[in-house]
Amino acid sequence: MSEAAHLVAELRQYVADERVLRAIERVPREAFVPDDLRPHAYDNTALGIGCGQTISQPLVVARMTELLELDPGDRVLDVGTGSGYHAAILATLAAHVWSVERHADLSRVAGEALARAGIENVTLAIGDGSLGLPDEAPFDAINVAAAGGRDGLETLAGQLAPGGRLVAPVTGRRQRLTVARREGRHVSWRALEEVRFVPLVRGR
Repeated sequence: MSEAAHLVAELRQYVADERVLRAIERVPREAFVPDDLRPHAYDNTALGIGCGQTISQPLVVARMTELLELDPGDRVLDVGTGSGYHAAILATLAAHVWSVERHADLSRVAGEALARAGIENVTLAIGDGSLGLPDEAPFDAINVAAAGGRDGLETLAGQLAPGGRLVAPVTGRRQRLTVARREGRHVSWRALEEVRFVPLVRGR
């Protein structure tokens, strides 16, 4: 059994969506980690990638992706490109992903990793992810890989299409993975399990 298959077998205890698990097995995580950490590419743990950022734990990536309930025709916004790995997973399940990163160096390296992995349906942007990408909105799904208060996510939630879903770690007394869903003019919020993410930083 390959390392990727071993990882998927571990994740299957917590993630029910087989499409997500197939994406995790298919996307080469080693393409998105620094050379010295490649022996740990399929460990179920977060790994440092520079600029104070990490490539998220595969379980968290899989869980967030599952909660987005992606369809093949979906347009997706990914806030916090980081290594590009989460964008690659999203792109495997959706029509196109726009991914925003504050750090130009991280975005450049992510672009190289996406190319190595053969992922062609991701558009990278550099800027303040908390503002979203209004010129490309509305989005069917928005993935936020940094923690913020619910008030700080209202701009992003406003870029959801009808029926659109947003998944983000939301800060309160504790960080909780939270799903927002647009239903007409109303956005409903549902808090789930505890998580730990870096903060969502505003401004360039």
